Amino acid sequence: MSTWTSWHRPLLAFAASMAVLTVVSAVGLAVDDRVVAGAPVWFKPFKFSVSFVAYALSLAWMLSLLPRFRRAGWWGGTVVAVTSAIEMILITGQAARGRRSHFNNETPFDKAVFDTMAVTVVVLWAATLLIAALLFRAKLADRASAWAMRCGAVLALTGAALGFVMAQPTPEQRTQMERGTADVVGAHGVGVTDGGPSMPLTGWETTGGDLRIAHFVGLHALQVLPFALFLLVTLAPRFTRLADERVRLRLVLVACGTYAAVFALVTWQALRGQALIHPDGATLGAAAAIVAAAAAGTWAALRTTPSASPPVGVSDSAHDGNELVA
Repeated sequence: MSTWTSWHRPLLAFAASMAVLTVVSAVGLAVDDRVVAGAPVWFKPFKFSVSFVAYALSLAWMLSLLPRFRRAGWWGGTVVAVTSAIEMILITGQAARGRRSHFNNETPFDKAVFDTMAVTVVVLWAATLLIAALLFRAKLADRASAWAMRCGAVLALTGAALGFVMAQPTPEQRTQMERGTADVVGAHGVGVTDGGPSMPLTGWETTGGDLRIAHFVGLHALQVLPFALFLLVTLAPRFTRLADERVRLRLVLVACGTYAAVFALVTWQALRGQALIHPDGATLGAAAAIVAAAAAGTWAALRTTPSASPPVGVSDSAHDGNELVA
């Protein structure tokens, strides 16, 4: 197991800068009452900086575990750190100006800012794809850890790709572009205009679909799935079943499949113009099916016969603990 001193340093430095920006943005939220596109002007820098702290730390840790291709991984992580920093500088700069950063086509300068962000996001996505490819090629000793990271990286890439969908102009905006009057190009809302009634804290739309929900769910698979494995390892000394590496691997695969299904569900819901908090019968039925499949998969994984001896790192006393399934 790696220590934090072996983690990717440029990503650690970027995460530290985002932690500082989180505090600065929080102060901005408290003292600056300006509103842009229906949200406090410092809300986007705050939200993005918190997200980037988690994202950068996750990648920094994963890169430290690569047994091979470490140089390629270092360059990939460095590109992620640099392009992410550029994006955050632009987002924060627009917030300080009281202007929207995303989809802004109002002035040549605003358009140049968003076009630059679009380029940095493409480069960032490509660098993350490289890291995901390295994780798939790496032969890590613990298969559960390997698959938690691999699935997390793939889902994060898929979630990030929704940003490209949001950047596409709506039919109404296409008409405005033809007339040369489009101040905004792109949207996260589906079936509603951006900036309408929204949920507290997240700012997600409450009257229509919102692709930012799926974007968020996909990106943070990079933290959720490894954390799920961490919980399994933490509980292993107390529960015999979890002391078996094969059981942990199967539970991780169930978690990956369940998370992917939830991501697909919220994406489908948003594309149908449906708010997260107002699901219809089809959405509820799909959610129930996901829960049932997850429960069945978990039960099947826990029914696996434990191996005769505990894996390395789990004490023999684990076999004296309670079993999750009789």
